[in-house]
Amino acid sequence: MSKIEQFLKAHKLSASFLDMKSITDNFIADMKGGLEGEKSSLMMIPTYIGAEGSIKPNEPVVAIDAGGTNFRAVKMSFDDKMNLVTENLQQRKMPAVDEELSNKEFFATLAAYLTQYKEVSDKIGFCFSYAVEIYPNKDGKLLEWSKEVKAPEVIGQMVGENLLQSMGTPNKQIVLMNDTVSTLLAGQAATAGQEFDTYLGFILGTGTNVCYIEKNANITKTPNLNQNESQIINIESGNFDKMLRTDIDIAFDNTTKNPGRYSFEKMISGGYFGGLCTTALKTAANEDVFSAETKVKLKNVGEFTSEEVNKYVCGIELKTNPLTDVFVTEEDAAAAAEIINAMIQRSAKLTAASLAAVILKTGKAKTPEKPVLMTIEGTTFYKMNNFRILFEAFLQGFLSGENKRYYEIVEVPNSSLIGAGIAALVN
Repeated sequence: MSKIEQFLKAHKLSASFLDMKSITDNFIADMKGGLEGEKSSLMMIPTYIGAEGSIKPNEPVVAIDAGGTNFRAVKMSFDDKMNLVTENLQQRKMPAVDEELSNKEFFATLAAYLTQYKEVSDKIGFCFSYAVEIYPNKDGKLLEWSKEVKAPEVIGQMVGENLLQSMGTPNKQIVLMNDTVSTLLAGQAATAGQEFDTYLGFILGTGTNVCYIEKNANITKTPNLNQNESQIINIESGNFDKMLRTDIDIAFDNTTKNPGRYSFEKMISGGYFGGLCTTALKTAANEDVFSAETKVKLKNVGEFTSEEVNKYVCGIELKTNPLTDVFVTEEDAAAAAEIINAMIQRSAKLTAASLAAVILKTGKAKTPEKPVLMTIEGTTFYKMNNFRILFEAFLQGFLSGENKRYYEIVEVPNSSLIGAGIAALVN
């Protein structure tokens, strides 16, 4: 057994240490617990947004998207032939990522971003990609931040109400949703005319989350729901905590802003993957996996980004990549790549297990004629080295035999924005 194999085995970093069935069973159990108001790592947040409804042509709406590193806004509508029309797309930096902001400062910044959209429409669709408790009026209270946003005073505040007050337009209608919800709606609109048994929205970029359609009868924690209807549930899957975490996962988690929270997200998403790999590589150096010279360089290096570790294993722009300077011998370079690729494979298996659980929970997609449509967005899913290939291999392998289910994957450009606008138009 090579040093790398010994290292991966000692720290249980290989995908082979993950049991898909165990993770999937635990995920489904937490989904049910969250729906029933029992103790669960999955919030299972009702959105009060259905996946049905008709879009009126030529009705303008403001769609905004806040999440990850960017804040985007656009005027959008659908023409007489139901073709999407967008105007005045703006992109700004997400507030409170680089510095801490007060509640007033945070919403004032968002309002300033939206100044030129104030007269566009009385309807606003707001994709807000953080854990929010949605109310029947479709506004929501922020439960907690993820993705290292630093605006603690906003926690516990009504997001839509604060934004409209800061804009000076308190009477506008706002529909607040998570990015997975807007992604699901965008995928449904993009595939109109095709038949699917159900729909999922999944994000794997800076952060991660998934949503799906659930029967109201199963959402027993929420009173007074129409038992004959269904709605989209925001799972907040990034906080799932019933999977194998290694000593390296825990060591890295302890360096983040909120240790112990969103541990699943910290194992698979782009906002954390570079730091997690840095922790693994430094641990390997301390255990003499690399040469003495590389060990010294690794000790003094800062945290690599997810983009840097991905480009390194893809062989892209190596001359300007900081990892190239650190791993001084060919053996060290190959060992580093093997560790990173092993962690990508592990991430793909964890992701496959979580989505397999959601598909099984729906009880649908049992025939090839009516698959589940998974609308997936995020650079980590599509650009991480071999990630999608590995993900589908794990997912297809698990969704076989008695678990046989059928699915299709679609990517919709700007799905978070488009879905936000659709939600405001039909809800």
